[in-house]
This record gives sequence, structure tokens and C-alpha cells, in this order.
Amino acid sequence: MGPDVHAGPLTAEAAPAGGAPRRSLSRDYLEAILVSVVLALFVRTFLLQAYVVPTASMEDNILVGDHLVVNKFLYAPSRGSFGGLLPQRRLRPGDVFVFKFPDDPRRDFVKRVIALPGDVVEIRDKVVYVNHAPLAEPEVTHGDRNVYAAGRRDQFGPIRVPEGQVFALGDNRDSSNDSRFWGTVPLSNVKGRALFVYWSSPPEPPGRNLPGRIADFFTRTRWDRTFRLVR
Repeated sequence: MGPDVHAGPLTAEAAPAGGAPRRSLSRDYLEAILVSVVLALFVRTFLLQAYVVPTASMEDNILVGDHLVVNKFLYAPSRGSFGGLLPQRRLRPGDVFVFKFPDDPRRDFVKRVIALPGDVVEIRDKVVYVNHAPLAEPEVTHGDRNVYAAGRRDQFGPIRVPEGQVFALGDNRDSSNDSRFWGTVPLSNVKGRALFVYWSSPPEPPGRNLPGRIADFFTRTRWDRTFRLVR
């Protein structure tokens, strides 16, 4: 137990005759701001978080400059504080998820779940096989028509996904740094599922100042991607 705290006598604010104590307007504003900050931190920590996508590894599904909303509670352990209150489930093949990069946990990556613990993964001539069956991948693009006999990009495995891990690939398959090159993703690194794009804009040219960005906000925004669901 911590040290005892001894409180002195409490003094009520001066009140008009026959009325309740008068609250100052500045105090009301301060309390409203503090409540808003606490709620924002709560939502960001436990429920939803926004991310901006800096690379093309998930194109054409997710573009560079897409700003994503990520569901952080979907994969949370059911034994947590929100068990039973919010919809939760385990990762599934096909989920687009955000996770801490295993080689540098300070960086967040977004990829697609391809295989779960215990699954056998193999890539032959760009075609992905899970448990010896080829995957149907309508979201995947190949920017390079060449098929290379050597290297991990077009030929990989077979490997069995270890327990507590998942195998993840980018949709822009020929230009993605993913599990083919640095291994599987620990489930403990998973941060959440990508839900939708809330705003999208191409990367700003180097050296562009703030007034210029503000002036071009409406013309540079990719409005057709606003609230676009991540599939």
C-alpha cells in the first residue's frame, strides 16, 4: 500500500444566496477538454487508430497516401477488459492487418494474412499454395511479368508456419517486403485490422510548404477513396 494521504478541510466555492455554488466558465471548458483528451487516448489505445501508408506494397488495394482506420480490439484477447462487450475473433486468411515489424518493432507494417499457425506455405512461379492448394487471390497484382527460377520472390518454401505466428504477403506481390524475406509475424506483434480509408492524397512534393498544402487540399484529395473499405 502507498503512503496515507491526509486531506484538509474542503471549502466550497462562494455561492449566491439560496443558490448552488457558482462554477467558472473557464473551469467548465478545462473539464471538457480534459474529458475529450482522455476519451481520445482511450479510443486510440484500445479501440481505433489512424495510420498513413508510406509504401506501395499493398497496391492497388491500398495506395501510398491512404490514411487508414485500424480496428485494435478485434484481435484483442477475450480475457481482456472488453471481453464479451465488443466483437472479437482470431485472424483469418485474407485479413489485411497492421503489425509491428518483427525486425524493428518501432515500425508498423500493413500486409495480408496468407497462412495461419501449422499451415504449409509454398510459392511456385508466383502462385501461392497453402496446404498444397493454390490460392485464389483477386486482390493481387504483379508488376513484373518475368518469373524467376531463383530467389524468394517467385519461388519459396515449402515451410510450415510456426505456432504463434502468421505468414503475411503484400498485394503488390512483386514489390513487397514481406514474410518471404524476413519470416513470419508473431501474433504478439499484431496491432489490428485495417477497416477503411478515411482520407487519401498523393504524397506531397519535397519542400512544399504548409500554405501550398492547404491551398491544394481539395484538388489533391482522392475523394473516390474516402470511406473506401479495405478488402
